Amino acid sequence: MSNEKTINPIMKQVLELGPPVVFFLIYLRIRDNTYTFGGIDYSGFIVATLIFVPILLIAIGVLWAMTGKLSRMQIFTAFMVIFFGGLTAWFNDERFFKMKTSIVYGLFALLLGIGLLRGQSWLAVVLNDSMPMRHEGWMILTKRLCAMFAALAVANEIVWRTMSTDTWVKIETFGFPLALVVFLFWQISALQSYLIDENTKAD
Repeated sequence: MSNEKTINPIMKQVLELGPPVVFFLIYLRIRDNTYTFGGIDYSGFIVATLIFVPILLIAIGVLWAMTGKLSRMQIFTAFMVIFFGGLTAWFNDERFFKMKTSIVYGLFALLLGIGLLRGQSWLAVVLNDSMPMRHEGWMILTKRLCAMFAALAVANEIVWRTMSTDTWVKIETFGFPLALVVFLFWQISALQSYLIDENTKAD
């Protein structure tokens, strides 16, 4: 018997999208400040990062308590945030947290690419129950999403290396997620002919 529980979709979105927005608001509030701990000066960005880590973990914990499960992506995201947030604070260097995004997108592209080389769509393994689709459709979507993740990884490298921290925070919080959502909606619409109608399948 499954321990998975239902959760209000709005609450789920708040728990998933809320922490990055809170990070953005905290950063705007303290970005020009410098804080001294143990005789070391920390920028507002690094302090905002340190505040973001427990906020994200609390949100993930609440989500787990309400649903009874966590996805591999949520666990992976939590690990990456803790790891790179810790490096950012330890070395007092904001570059670690900025490059986290490139590594996450790059790893997603790498994993999907490995599956494709094996003739498999690892997206289908994760999502086929919620969105039944023929193998050909999953392979097309996986190839395109692999390319999208690779492009986002490269874009993040360009942004954080050539633009201001303010610009990076805005693009990281809103630009990249919005681009990914628009891309996914576009692809799902374009691949409608590959979707499997569960009612027809049952007949």
